[in-house]
Amino acid sequence: MKKKTQQDIIDLYKKRFMEDGVTVEALPPSGSYREYIRLTSAHFKAIGTWNEDEKENNAFIEFSKHFRSKGIMVPEIYDYKPSECIYLQEDLGNETLYSYLSEVREFEGFSDKIIQIYRKVVRELPKIQIVASKDLDYNFCYPRKAFDRQSMMWDLNYFKYYFLKLAKIPFNEQLLEDDFTTFTDYLLKAESNFFMFRDFQSRNVMLVDGEPWFIDYQGGRQGALQYDLASLLYDSKADIPQDVREGLMEDYLDELEKIHPVDRVEFCQYFYGYVLIRMMQAMGAYGFRGFYEKKEHFLKSIPYALNNLEIVLRRVDLPVELSELIRVLKSLSTSETLKKVASKQAELIIAITSFSYKKGYPADLSGNGGGFVFDCRSVRNPGKYDQYKSLTGKDDAVIRFFEEDSDMEEFLSPIFTIVERSVEKYLKRGFTHLSVGFGCTGGQHRSVYSAERMGTYLRNKYPVRVVINHREQDN
Repeated sequence: MKKKTQQDIIDLYKKRFMEDGVTVEALPPSGSYREYIRLTSAHFKAIGTWNEDEKENNAFIEFSKHFRSKGIMVPEIYDYKPSECIYLQEDLGNETLYSYLSEVREFEGFSDKIIQIYRKVVRELPKIQIVASKDLDYNFCYPRKAFDRQSMMWDLNYFKYYFLKLAKIPFNEQLLEDDFTTFTDYLLKAESNFFMFRDFQSRNVMLVDGEPWFIDYQGGRQGALQYDLASLLYDSKADIPQDVREGLMEDYLDELEKIHPVDRVEFCQYFYGYVLIRMMQAMGAYGFRGFYEKKEHFLKSIPYALNNLEIVLRRVDLPVELSELIRVLKSLSTSETLKKVASKQAELIIAITSFSYKKGYPADLSGNGGGFVFDCRSVRNPGKYDQYKSLTGKDDAVIRFFEEDSDMEEFLSPIFTIVERSVEKYLKRGFTHLSVGFGCTGGQHRSVYSAERMGTYLRNKYPVRVVINHREQDN
């Protein structure tokens, strides 16, 4: 973010909250071109956003106001300066549904904890699509008011030009275009006068005190109910087990039937059609960002997408003939180019654990052994003071204690250097797992803070998946 833009956001924050002494933290980039910073002062905090696309900003601002008025959990918009393309929104923290399931799954598998959160999400979705979208002004939609024929063809051609062509997948262009037309004609027969979130996936669901909140709906428009459910359940790297997907679909339909009549057989038939078009749109994005823009971390999703595609192709039963499209989709699993991509995408998972020495060292669940364990007990302990005893290293008061009144920074600085050296070597050598542990007396303050700081540092610097487990707090 440019210095002037950042200063403009800081000035907007100071004007809104009437506080100086603002600290700024740059947040890691997402899949969009928007840029974010976290601003914190003595009594307030917010996320500052810059996006030069004013129409997209307007869509997000107006949809946020509308959904909050309907009781949907979306961030409050504190202030907006259209001329500078900046705005302040409520800070919902760092935990997304994706980060939560990644951390829990690393230690427990795809456990009931994860499933229960997903059930909350799918039960909320019909309320967004139908109840809360009443009286929504679709004139703010960007770039289009509906997921119509033109929108679908954009997505299908995105897949063709940025995935198939760049991955060197052979196809008959005329036959494929004919199938695109037939496929689009079929999908457009589904009832489609509902709000379609457009990018309803695990990274766009925030968890606040265990409850789902929703972000990144600025691409919303009118569309079919099936699309958002397809986006969530076949989110590539979320990698939801198929039996869980099917159970969650039933939960969604049970909730939907309370507010809207539904033919379950017809819904499911259209559903797998929308799964296919959503997957093709996603693969187009992976190709554009990965093959074309050379951002290799987007290629990490391709193996997951291909696994999902094989599952869907076994289940899809559309009442239209799509010979070339289906042939091309089936050929992806045998593509030598994509096999090479998959072989390069072994992901480095860094498991960071905080723990109490009183309860022993953390178990190695990776089967690899090794890794680092750092003893935080040399750092001044806030747990000795009454005002901090009920808090943890994730609470603002404890964070300020470590930042202002301890030698924590001197303790962590050499540790960061040691760990990052291993991360860089592991990435070059294709290793897939590194463990880092922080121990203290109770596993509550020093170790928790250190684990969170290490996780943020590594996420911001390297293309790795960080999972954090606060053993004494999370279990």
